[in-house]
Amino acid sequence: MTRESGDDRHVIEARDVVLSFGQTPALRGASIGVAAGEIVAIMGPSGSGKSTLLHCLAGILVPDSGEIRFDGRRVDTMTETERSSLRRDRFGFVFQFGQLVPELTAEENVALPLLLAGARREGALREARPWFGRLGLDGLERRRSGELSGGQAQRVALARGLVARPKILFADEPTGSLDTLTGEQVMDLLVAGAREQGTTVVIVTHEARVAASADRHVLVRDGRVTSLVPDRVSS
Repeated sequence: MTRESGDDRHVIEARDVVLSFGQTPALRGASIGVAAGEIVAIMGPSGSGKSTLLHCLAGILVPDSGEIRFDGRRVDTMTETERSSLRRDRFGFVFQFGQLVPELTAEENVALPLLLAGARREGALREARPWFGRLGLDGLERRRSGELSGGQAQRVALARGLVARPKILFADEPTGSLDTLTGEQVMDLLVAGAREQGTTVVIVTHEARVAASADRHVLVRDGRVTSLVPDRVSS
């Protein structure tokens, strides 16, 4: 597709995004831009709109007004089929509770994005298996989610988010269900994996220790980005 006009420094950006759920405003003109390879933490209290902003950036939600751009292309004007393809082929996701498919083994869960993209099962599993050694999960490949600890399951979810080498990894409270030590370990692995692959990361969190792993923080309050440290990539 032809690249549309936009800020060439930003691989993903929101411009004056407004979104309401019924009569309840969630975003009130939020704007953010993230450079390629950057790790950005979106912070704010519960109900501030930070997760809603992430979901708009990821093409899960469509704003009422404003623009979402990825690589200069409008995401908010895409069809649902186009946005689904974008999420499948270019984006990775890690959620608070992992959201592993309970019927699948750990290695099948990691391979799932590759399988959904059309890879053959044998090849997808071959791509998935090295992640178990990298993330300290050797020997757990055939276990199902109910046989894993919370930290183990979240590392499997992290591997699933990175296995297809996404352009952007969206992480929504990725350590919110973990104890402090396990959360720090998961964040260290997330950052290391993203740096190695050059993956851009957008993290939603309310925890300062998680945000400390990011290159830059933005603060969302009442549906607006109210505090923005200057971009790491300056004009």
